[in-house]
Amino acid sequence: MKLFYMPNTCSMGIHLLLEEIGKPYEKEKIDFASQQQYSETYKALNPKSKVPALQVDNGQVLTEWPAIAFYLARSNPEAKLLPDDALAQARVMELVDYITATVHMQGFTRFARPGNFSPDESTHEAVKARGLELFGNGFKIIAPQLKQPYALGDFTIADAALFYVEHWAVRRAGLTLPDACQRHYNTMLERPAVKRMLEREAAA
Repeated sequence: MKLFYMPNTCSMGIHLLLEEIGKPYEKEKIDFASQQQYSETYKALNPKSKVPALQVDNGQVLTEWPAIAFYLARSNPEAKLLPDDALAQARVMELVDYITATVHMQGFTRFARPGNFSPDESTHEAVKARGLELFGNGFKIIAPQLKQPYALGDFTIADAALFYVEHWAVRRAGLTLPDACQRHYNTMLERPAVKRMLEREAAA
């Protein structure tokens, strides 16, 4: 497998899952500063020009965070990244979808990239403020649902999704997380796979 990633983006969640699985994999940094995501070489692999993308062993390329995480969980059942029960699996995907589609895309992306939502620069501060509001509100909705020690009790792909937005909240947005989310974030920071992922992304 080969992960196409950019440090400190949502691809860190997939990077984390690959470390959890523990099988050999390659990774290639896609440098956003030089707009490498728009290069013809990368667009041939992923025309969406974003990360993460995962090239699996048969050469096919998967895109979209939930799809990649689901594939990794189903193709590596020994890692126990998804519960066996259908309803419990649905709860995992419910949380993953809310994080990726709403907390990330509707909230944080407004804050980090206001130009994606309005071409008028005079509105960008208002767009960013609304994004930060939506981003913070997402954690307020998630927090009462969290179990211990991980989001839904046992560690699943949902924890990797929640971790990357918590990391952005603390390190990039300067938000104070609700107690339950802060507890989850602290627990994740002590997980060996998280430590390895953060070290490797810092060195990239």
